Formats: sequence, C-alpha cells, structure tokens
Amino acid sequence: MTLQAGTVFLADCPARTAIEIIANKWSVVTLFALSEGPKRHGELVALTGGISRKVLTETLRRLQAHGLVDRHAYAEAPPRVEYSLTPLGETLQEPIRMLTEWARTNGEALVDFQESAARKFLP
Repeated sequence: MTLQAGTVFLADCPARTAIEIIANKWSVVTLFALSEGPKRHGELVALTGGISRKVLTETLRRLQAHGLVDRHAYAEAPPRVEYSLTPLGETLQEPIRMLTEWARTNGEALVDFQESAARKFLP
C-alpha cells in the first residue's frame, strides 16, 4: 500500500491518529528522554527542561494509553515509579533520532528565517 497525502491523513485513518499522538512537542521530547532506558518522573522533568510536572504527567498518561510508554510502580516505601518505552514505543527511536538530528542541523536556519521575516514587518 502506498501512502498518499490525500488518503493517509483522512480523519478516520489510523496514521493520522498516530501522528496526532506523537507530533506533540512534549511527546517527542519525552519519548526521546526515555530512549536511553527507564526514568523516574523527576528525572524526566530534569531531562525535558521547560515542561511542568502536570504536563509531563498528562503526556506520560497519553503515551501510556496508546501503548508507547509503560509505567512500573515498585512496591517500596517510599513508592517508586519508573517509565520506559514499550516495544511499540521503541520503534519510534530511530525516527525521533532522525528528527532530532534534523532539528540540530537546521534549527538555527529556522530561527534566522523567522527573525528575518519579522524584520520585514517592522516599521
């Protein structure tokens, strides 16, 4: 089956649902942070600078609900919870690495263009 823009992103297409889940900036950042192994909530907050604890919790729950992240609660005192990628989540490692490399390579060009475009509209 060939992916075509006119069909793959129709409202009822599973590919569109998948893109909507992973295209969120915090989803990508969280999945990337988990690519090197299980992490606790606090570790993920530190690794994903700028995310609030609440937004991270919402992101982890959404990723868990879609089978990309696993939550493991240990029966310890104090309680300890770790998050890790599921086998399905691990299939995103390479695409996310490629996207991250593209962003590293081209991020400055995007910012430069944005600043240049903004100057055109200044009085």
